[in-house]
Amino acid sequence: MRNLSLFEPRLFKPALGDPLDAMFDRFIAPLRSEWENGALDMRLDVTEVDGKYEVCADIPGFKKDDINVRIDGNIVQIDAASKKQKETKGEGGKVLRSERWEGAVSRTFSLSQDVDETKATAKYEDGVLTLQLPKKATTTSKRLQIQ
Repeated sequence: MRNLSLFEPRLFKPALGDPLDAMFDRFIAPLRSEWENGALDMRLDVTEVDGKYEVCADIPGFKKDDINVRIDGNIVQIDAASKKQKETKGEGGKVLRSERWEGAVSRTFSLSQDVDETKATAKYEDGVLTLQLPKKATTTSKRLQIQ
């Protein structure tokens, strides 16, 4: 009976390998650890067009019902949580390896101007959350006439 395992080419290198390979392994090791722990944060693009902000957030692997967006003035918070589904195989089957991620990601950022939350929209498609955040109309100061 064999167990399923990942192929790790770095394990087959000689002890005194190429210094460039060793440097690359040290550079990529934290990233590999983050991927294994599922700790990578969502990536954001924020643009400003025609009096509104457009936010594109990469949140793959989530259902739209698992994503929450909160707006408070110029502060935007995006939360997403995922839970593992129970896996069952047919009679006598067993799970050999499960790499599905379980956990939550959150991102909070501020914009230069308040958002009109009544006109804000959100769309989630193909792992990308797109927010249309219109700017709140700025109030102009009014000079009072003294009588």
